[in-house]
Amino acid sequence: MAGHSQFANIMHRKGKQDAVRSRLFSKLAREITVAAKMGLPDPAMNPRLRAAVLAARAENMPKDRIERAISKAVGGDAESYDEIRYEGYGPGGVAVIVEALTDNRNRTASDVRSLFTKSGGALAETGAVSFMFDRVGLVEFAGSVSDADTMLEAAIDAGADDVTSEAQVHRVWCAPERLADMAKALEARFGEPQKSLLTWKPQTTVPVDDETGEKVVRLVSQLDEHDDVQKVYANFEASDDLLSKLSA
Repeated sequence: MAGHSQFANIMHRKGKQDAVRSRLFSKLAREITVAAKMGLPDPAMNPRLRAAVLAARAENMPKDRIERAISKAVGGDAESYDEIRYEGYGPGGVAVIVEALTDNRNRTASDVRSLFTKSGGALAETGAVSFMFDRVGLVEFAGSVSDADTMLEAAIDAGADDVTSEAQVHRVWCAPERLADMAKALEARFGEPQKSLLTWKPQTTVPVDDETGEKVVRLVSQLDEHDDVQKVYANFEASDDLLSKLSA
């Protein structure tokens, strides 16, 4: 299993157990508002907004709060946020990409740099690690909507580049420019996906021992908990023992 998928699974489970939902909903609302402000306020006509709404639904964010976040953008009273990507190296040389929405660049940069430094890693220049990742489109469905062969056939027909199927989830990958069309084709066959978004997929993963793996997960968790940070990606490969420990 790829490192980014391992981490996503860990963080999803930890999120269900530990995360403060008000913080999570605030981040989701911020992304919805920014997406609606940058394009049309209709998720059907705005792929980024649709991705944000799907993410909010996946976390059981109330419908009225989703609608308020969109209305905020339409009403013109939304705060102005800058989109920033930070890149750096975590423990063990693991490459880390951080995507943020902030109204104070200096504050966010200082906080992110401090977290990298305290972990034993280092914040680097933009472009320092992103070449180790591919920018791709991702559509995710629950494993129950289809068997692996059927999903693979449908994904190929829809223009996918890669498909991974597990018991709980199907992940379908494509070039960024094909995401909207592919998602529409797959949705027509399997219903609304769990996710449909642009993401960073590591080209290769870095194996880490359990001690280093725990440090990496701690760093990414701390970054993820920052109010201005929207998404974190890391290219590490953890052992099954560590995954079991962290998922417990």
